[in-house]
Amino acid sequence: MIRLFVGIELPEDIRLSLGDLCGGVPGANWTPDENLHLTLRFIGEISEGEAHDVHDALMGVRCPSFELSLAGVGHFSTGDEVRVLWAGVGKSNELNQLQRNVESALVRMGFPPEERRFRPHVTLARLGGTPIGRVQDFLAHNALFRAGPFAVEWFTLFSSHRRAEGAIYTAEAEYPLALVA
Repeated sequence: MIRLFVGIELPEDIRLSLGDLCGGVPGANWTPDENLHLTLRFIGEISEGEAHDVHDALMGVRCPSFELSLAGVGHFSTGDEVRVLWAGVGKSNELNQLQRNVESALVRMGFPPEERRFRPHVTLARLGGTPIGRVQDFLAHNALFRAGPFAVEWFTLFSSHRRAEGAIYTAEAEYPLALVA
């Protein structure tokens, strides 16, 4: 079995800018710089044979390349508990089209549709028991964060290997986007 997701790799300078945000929040499990990415579709654990089928399906996804920027920070909560801190992604019709095309390719091969609405973001940290005041301070201090624009010329199929210290993400395949003249 292999655990997979589809995403966009971030350039090193963007990852370093995001890394500068990561600190000062107690109870935060910060995402290592090398793991920072934008998820287009989580697939989950599948067999090696299904992974080959996923690869074949993703090879058929067609979209033009585009530019993307990061803007602001936010959080996801469960009830009253903040679970995730994230960096936001600037509005991009091209990004939304790429995500829909990836989703469509996976649904056509038999995966159930993603139930959650696509909310593009880069996960900075997962939280556990962090005081809400510290989260609010982080959000206020970093509200004007901006990075980019950067060129998105391919998307990536990643594998995720869980370890006690945190997951390791490995790029398994890259799928080029059509270059825009």
